[in-house]
Formats: sequence, structure tokens, C-alpha cells
Amino acid sequence: MPEPSTRETRPGQEHFVAPPDEVEVLATDRLDETAAPTSVWRDAWRQLRRNPIFLVAAVLIAFVLLVVAWPGLFTDLDPRYCSGDFSMRPPGGGHPFGFDKQGCDIYARTIYGARASVATGVGATLLFVLIGGTLGAFAGYYGGLLDSIVSRVAEIFYALPLMLAAIVVMQLLESRTIFTVMLTLASFSWPQAARIARAAVIQAKNSEYVTAAKALGVSRFRTLIRHVLPNSAGPLIVVSTISLGVFIVTEATLSYLGVGLSRTIVSWGADIAADQKEIRTSGILFYPATALALTVLSFILLGDAVRDALDPKARKR
Repeated sequence: MPEPSTRETRPGQEHFVAPPDEVEVLATDRLDETAAPTSVWRDAWRQLRRNPIFLVAAVLIAFVLLVVAWPGLFTDLDPRYCSGDFSMRPPGGGHPFGFDKQGCDIYARTIYGARASVATGVGATLLFVLIGGTLGAFAGYYGGLLDSIVSRVAEIFYALPLMLAAIVVMQLLESRTIFTVMLTLASFSWPQAARIARAAVIQAKNSEYVTAAKALGVSRFRTLIRHVLPNSAGPLIVVSTISLGVFIVTEATLSYLGVGLSRTIVSWGADIAADQKEIRTSGILFYPATALALTVLSFILLGDAVRDALDPKARKR
């Protein structure tokens, strides 16, 4: 067997290999075996903690939820107590926002109005995720006839504008409560959640960990619940956070038009509708409208921050 040919190297091109005991191993070259394994959710939380927009939105949302849960911490007045003797009185004497035309304390009604408006938005969002997310996940994972049926039904509902459909349905109902409003909003908005969940599940079910689960004999339903859904929930969480603010605005709009919550329920939309005639003579409309705007803005900013954290590519676009 011929010996391998050798060639002379030019000066400065020689190769030297240092002994292993003389090579210094830097800290960046060492593998920390004690470190906890990272995940998408842990990386997202680390990103969110450094995002000032998320922090501001989270503080505002926490304050709103505190008002919703315990309004008695902020006022001891009854929002339903009204007296004509106090009609249009200016702020003062423990009434920082003054009184409206009916003699109701505006501050108390603004505080207690958060409960109905936010509760409607949260309930509609939960139904939105439950109905649309479940149908979309099963349709995307199992495919076939189920996927065709869900897709066609979703396209039918997509042809119906949410606001127009809600106005028509709410006019037909005699009892307009928080439950009826959130059920109506979820009934005509679930196709959006279904489409997002379907696309995320289709992308996740072709991953290697799903193939490994099948090879280990895990059933399809268990694979969907334990592996596919947790890894495809990010887009659905983002859209549900943004949709919560949209539902709050929609409820206020329906109440403003007189087809939302009953007048006996204190809500921001009802107060805006009742005070619209005084917009040129006083600023009482400013308080419920500002509370509504800040709440909706907080949820939208929170949704944007969560989207950027779960989708790093969105920050580079």
C-alpha cells in the first residue's frame, strides 16, 4: 500500500496541536448540567418581565380586576341610589365626579360599572376560547369529515358581522342579562378562535414529539391533550387577550344602542348612553368613557406584548 503523499507547508502555515492539559476551558465552553431546561413559556415570561408595555398593562389590568372583585374598597355609596335634589351637582363633599342628570353619583356608578362590563368581556372570551378552540383543535388534529364540517360552518358564521348579528339577536331577547350578552358575542365570534386553533394544531401535529408519542403507543386523543394542545396554545392565548378588549367595547356599544344589558344593570355603556345628551354642557360623560378606554387599551397592549413574546419573529418585522 503506497504511503500517503506529504507536501511541504509554507512558512506561517504550519498546524500545531496543543496538549489537552495546556488548553484553558472557558466558562462559555462549559455545559451547566444543573440548569433547569428552558421552554417556550419560560422564555416568553423572561421576555415579558423586561417589557415595559407589558408591565404597565398588567398593573392597569390588576387594578381593574381589583375594582371588579371588591368595588366596596373604593366607595361605600350605592350606585343605584339617585335623587333629583342632587341633579347635575358639581364634584365635592365626598363625590369626586359629581352627579348626573338623574342625581346618581357618577363615581360610584363608574366603579360598579366595571363589574358588568369586564365580567361580560371575560365570560365571552372564555366561551370564545372554549367553543372555537375546541372545535378548531379537533378539526385540525383529526381532519377528514370533521374538518370539512367545522370549516364550512365557520365560513357561514364569518359572513355575519359580529355587531350586526348581536344587535339583531339582542333585540329578539326579552331578558338581556350578562349571560345572554356573553353567549351572543361568543356565538358569532368563535370561528376566529377555531381557525387559529386549527392552524396551530395542524402545524404542531407534524412535529417530531408527536411522532415519538405515536411510536410509544400513546392514543391519538391523549397525544392531542398532553402534547399538541400545550404546544399550540400560544396563538390562541394572544387572540383571546385582544378579543377580551373587543368584547368589552362591543358590550358597551350594545348598551349604548339600547340593546345590550338591561337598564337595571350598572355598566359603562349604559352610563355613556344616558349621559350623551349632556356632552356639550358638562363632562360627566368623560368618566365612564375614560374608564372604558383605559381598560380596553390595557388588554390590547397586553395582547401585543404576549404576541411579541411568543413569536420573536414578529419583533423583527
